Amino acid sequence: MNAIYPGTFDPVTNGHIDIAERSSNMFEILTLAVIKNPNKTPLFTVTERISMIEDAAKHLPNVKVKEYSGLTVDFTKSVGAEVIVRGLRITSDFEYESEMALVNRRMESTVETVCLFSSLENQILSSSRVKEIAALGADISDLVPQNVCQQLLSKLKTF
Repeated sequence: MNAIYPGTFDPVTNGHIDIAERSSNMFEILTLAVIKNPNKTPLFTVTERISMIEDAAKHLPNVKVKEYSGLTVDFTKSVGAEVIVRGLRITSDFEYESEMALVNRRMESTVETVCLFSSLENQILSSSRVKEIAALGADISDLVPQNVCQQLLSKLKTF
C-alpha cells in the first residue's frame, strides 16, 4: 500500500521529517507531496522546498518527493496511493484534519486518511513558527534539518 504526505513544507521541519520517518515504515512508497498553493505566499519556491526535503529525507529509501497542485485526492490517485498521511500536533489540528478527511472521503471514497500524532518535542512546531523564530534571531538548529537551517537563515537575510 502506498501513501502521500501532503503539505506546503515551507520550510520542512523536524516535525515533518518525524512524521515522514514513521509513516515510511508503514507504507511501501511514501510520496511527500509539496503543494503549489495559489492562496499562500511561501518563502521558498517549490523547487527549493523539494530540494530541501529530498536532502533531509535521503535516508528514507522508499520516500519520493513530488510537486502538485489541485485536489489532494486527485494527486493521491494519480500516484497510485490509497492513503493520505497527516500529522496532528494540537487540538485545532484534529478539528481541521478531521473535516478535511471527511471532505476528501466524500470526493473519493477509496482514499483513506491516517493521522499520526506528532512526537512530544514537535507538538508546538510549525513552519510559520520556525520562520518567525529565525527572523527574530533565535537558534532554530534543533527545529529543522541542518540543510534547512542554513538555507532559511540565508533566505531571511535577503528580506
